[in-house]
Amino acid sequence: MLRYPVDLSPDDGTWLVVSPDFPELVTFGETVDDALIYAIGAFEEAIAARVHYREDVPTPSRSGSHWVALPTQTALKVLLWQAMRQDGVGKAELARRMNRHLPQIDRLLDLNHASRIDQFDDAFHALGRRIGIELEKAA
Repeated sequence: MLRYPVDLSPDDGTWLVVSPDFPELVTFGETVDDALIYAIGAFEEAIAARVHYREDVPTPSRSGSHWVALPTQTALKVLLWQAMRQDGVGKAELARRMNRHLPQIDRLLDLNHASRIDQFDDAFHALGRRIGIELEKAA
């Protein structure tokens, strides 16, 4: 769903990973494949921190030597956060619109919490949006 660009460079026997979209993201791996796997966790940490501090999570840019795809649930949480920010809707307002308690909204945005798809459907509906699904062949 969401693929963020990263740049890889050799660094003293490892591969260093940085992101043009998240300046705070830095990780590494012993191989390119390891580095890209570790980058998924690094993205999730950077995103969780931005949500915690009520900061924007950027849309993926078009530059980078490699790409890291976020897990589907993480991507849904990012898209929900972006829609909330775009509409100026805070967690309390979303809870009101969905007739839910605030802790339920906190869990819906928590990257470490597994949320049900129907909860995302309800949240996006409350923001005047809907989820579309595409299936594509893996590279």
